[in-house]
Amino acid sequence: MKIPGADGLRVCQWDVGNFMGQGCSSRCVTRLGLNLAIAIPAFGLGVWGTSPALATMPDPVLRTQGEASLALADAAAIAHHPAPTDGGLTAERPADPHHLSQAESAEPNETDGGTFSPLPEASEEAAPEAEAAPEAVEDAAPTGIPETLPPRPGAEAEAVPIPAEVVLDALEYLNPDPNPLLIQTDPAEVEIIGTQLLTLEQAIELAYRNNPDLQVAELELQQSREVLNEARAARLPTVSVSGALQGQNTTSTSLGLVGGGLGTVTTERLGGVIRGQLDVVYNVFSSGRRTASIRAAEESIRLQELELERRREVLRLNTINEYYDLQQTVEEIRISQAFLEEAERNLRDTRLREEVGVGTRFDVLRAEVQTANARQRLVQAQSDRQIAQRTLARRLNLPPSITVNTVPVAIAGNWPLSLEESIVMAYQLRAELEQQLAQREIGEQQRRIALSERGPQVDLFANYSGQSTFTEDDGFNDGYQFGARVAWTLFDGGAAAARGRQREIDIAIAEERFEDTRTGIRLEIEQAYYSLQANQQNIQTAELAVEQAREALELAVLRFEAGVGTQLDVISAQSELTDAEGQYIRAVLGYNRALAALERSVSNLPERNYEPLPY
Repeated sequence: MKIPGADGLRVCQWDVGNFMGQGCSSRCVTRLGLNLAIAIPAFGLGVWGTSPALATMPDPVLRTQGEASLALADAAAIAHHPAPTDGGLTAERPADPHHLSQAESAEPNETDGGTFSPLPEASEEAAPEAEAAPEAVEDAAPTGIPETLPPRPGAEAEAVPIPAEVVLDALEYLNPDPNPLLIQTDPAEVEIIGTQLLTLEQAIELAYRNNPDLQVAELELQQSREVLNEARAARLPTVSVSGALQGQNTTSTSLGLVGGGLGTVTTERLGGVIRGQLDVVYNVFSSGRRTASIRAAEESIRLQELELERRREVLRLNTINEYYDLQQTVEEIRISQAFLEEAERNLRDTRLREEVGVGTRFDVLRAEVQTANARQRLVQAQSDRQIAQRTLARRLNLPPSITVNTVPVAIAGNWPLSLEESIVMAYQLRAELEQQLAQREIGEQQRRIALSERGPQVDLFANYSGQSTFTEDDGFNDGYQFGARVAWTLFDGGAAAARGRQREIDIAIAEERFEDTRTGIRLEIEQAYYSLQANQQNIQTAELAVEQAREALELAVLRFEAGVGTQLDVISAQSELTDAEGQYIRAVLGYNRALAALERSVSNLPERNYEPLPY
């Protein structure tokens, strides 16, 4: 098998007869210069380990650097890919109403090309906690919603984590090319060859490290620091040196005795002159211009630091929302797949009933329409997932050949503050309010700079000059001067006063924007807080609705099989179950989005340091 875009990849043979069920009958591993060890299971390309160079290692030989990754590849080749039915998705419908697992949607499709193993999400001490996760779910209150939603029954683990000693910096290979001007020219360079599983925390960390907009903000902060250095340079004297080298030819004509008679005598003299001068100037008094310039530059640094903080918070919120968008599209695929399977089962039963004479052609047509609609919905959900994957990958600025996938959906936590406490804390912590105060201070300093032009400017100066002449009358002359200069603009037509009034207006604008920002922050918090409360209640309601819809579907099927129900009842029950599961997903993710919006509205809080939900 030849993987497009992976030059030097070894050809692997497998048992085609067992392609859909049991995986490869033989395996081979090829190490690429890409620093990835690639194992090929039955249904896709999996990437698990690291390797420094190109080397083929046939099974069962394991080299020292690749031993751990190849062992993981063996396990993942058996457990990672359940038998697909349509589009690489598992066909079983979950029996658990809380199921939000993404095991099926993490399967590679025609465009994914493969699945990377997840990065280490915790230290080695976290492994026992992961094994004890099902027990923690069982200990939850029977009528409540678990903080972490349980995986789908029978779903396999997404991948085996790489040991920490194998991957020193787990996120390093997801960094973009260090050359920001690089443009790919070969289609193989932009082909997606793998999907990396990321937790939300890993996605946020990658966004902080790779996002270009945040890097631009950091560069602007460095630029403002250099502006401050420029302003502070006015405290020191200015020293300058100038010099000149000049050649000259002097011709003189006079009357004199030439050959015993009177005639004209012409004399030509060649020479040169070197001049040099050293000047020192120090501004003693600037009418407040120097101090105001330094103060304005310091406030500009503070303004850029606040802007960096603001962009960081906005980037975090955008990353979280796009991560949740991807989770939602993955769950939509699972729900659509389950609905399609129910529609196909109903279509088969309806056709059998028609064949034995107890059904009608009308019932078959309705079942076919339902199946067609379900298939279109699944195709659209798969397209939405691909778009969400690329959107998040762009936000994280990942390499062009890698896309991303998410872990299963989990309820993020509980907000520990009341509405009033949240509003007051936001007033104290939001960078946007401090930015307006900094902008007001900058306007005040710029007003002082403008008015300083009407005051006197006092400079101390000293200079030393020397001149050397290279002629028949060689000589050297030098001298020095020192003193003070005063410059005072007595009348400029009102230009300085007008510039001062402009800066006063800037101060008033900053004050008005402060008030507008303050009211906007309160509205943001109130919207997020009310949305959080509504979705918190909707989670329990939607959970109950899923259980009731599933029970109603079972009863509708039993009634239809017993001849006392209609096919319309079955179709309606299937549609209601699909809607209920979708509402449950939207309630959970809506809660998580509202919590993220509250975090953004307050800002500067420890991430995910909140109380667990009380159920």
